[in-house]
Amino acid sequence: MNGQTFSKWVSCWGNATSITDRKESIYSKDITLRYPVRIVFNGNKLRFKFSNITGTEPITISEAYVSKQSDWNPVNITFNGKSSFLIPNGTEQISDEIPFEVTAGEIVEISMYLGDFTQMNAGTLITGPLSSGKYAYGNFAKQKEFPDDLCRNTNWFYFLNTIDIFTEEKNRALICYGDSITAQSWPDYLAIRCWENGFRNVAIIRRAVSGTRILRQYDCITYAAYGLKGQTRFPVEMEVSGARDVIIQHGINDIIHPVGTETNKFRPWSDMPSVQDLVEGVKSIYLQHARKLGYKIYSGTLLPIYGWRTYASFRDEIRNEFNNWLRVSSDFDGCIDFDKAVRNPDFPERFGAGNDSGDHLHPSEQAYKIMAESIPEDLLK
Repeated sequence: MNGQTFSKWVSCWGNATSITDRKESIYSKDITLRYPVRIVFNGNKLRFKFSNITGTEPITISEAYVSKQSDWNPVNITFNGKSSFLIPNGTEQISDEIPFEVTAGEIVEISMYLGDFTQMNAGTLITGPLSSGKYAYGNFAKQKEFPDDLCRNTNWFYFLNTIDIFTEEKNRALICYGDSITAQSWPDYLAIRCWENGFRNVAIIRRAVSGTRILRQYDCITYAAYGLKGQTRFPVEMEVSGARDVIIQHGINDIIHPVGTETNKFRPWSDMPSVQDLVEGVKSIYLQHARKLGYKIYSGTLLPIYGWRTYASFRDEIRNEFNNWLRVSSDFDGCIDFDKAVRNPDFPERFGAGNDSGDHLHPSEQAYKIMAESIPEDLLK
């Protein structure tokens, strides 16, 4: 492509994969999933990682295709040359390399058809201006348009985990790791900021699952969708081709979840961490593994929680002390002070005006944009 030299694989899009919400119906059959993705690098080959890491049964993807949105010509995604492929439970699988020339800024659409009964237990809920998909009843994987009466939009991303592109040496990936705060809009706004401001050599890879904690996970169907604990998640989610840096914004759920068994038998006070517990968890689970991978690591401070339904002053004290460590610790290569960016300067335990989504835990869209703007340019260049 115009004399460019493509020399390495870089992840250009990615989500986490976790346990999906345990509803009455957990199987699908005869359904097509479709996810549009903007590719941010020039390249000439693609490969796809599909994940069934939280499934308890193997799943079969009957057909899968990728096509440019503007020039519909579906190309078959294969595994070992086969169009239909099985993903064993507890595993992630990488597809065959597919010759596919793409120009930075083009949107590709990935379509999957699930013909037989398929356990839908591996996916994640993601929102933001760049994050949406749709599904249709029936096999429409090769069709450009779904029938209006058979399709709906969805923010659940099933099975599709990562897209890698064979691209130029200068390109790289930046990982955003966290919980529902990161599963919502700020990584999308960061990707938009990078594109609009000419930081075209970095792809934003989101590894985030709502409800997750550093130190604990729930082994019951009521809260299974709150996801895997950090020790289980982190090594898997850091497998990102061409990554050099990771921003970690995680830990608020460790602080706000415990309420005592007299209130909720699944949330005992014994789960309540001390600040030292959180610090040691970050050091032993996150920092050690990320350093082994050669990543630079940036801490992200935890946001205000005043008014949240389990708010208590002792929880805020833990948050503030933990934030202070995140700000000053030499264990990190830098700190993104999200808390300072979105809080009320006169009442720092609260969100600033217009920055609260209304639940006093999650930011508003305005605040997510502020979070994206708070990332230093040096990290994006």
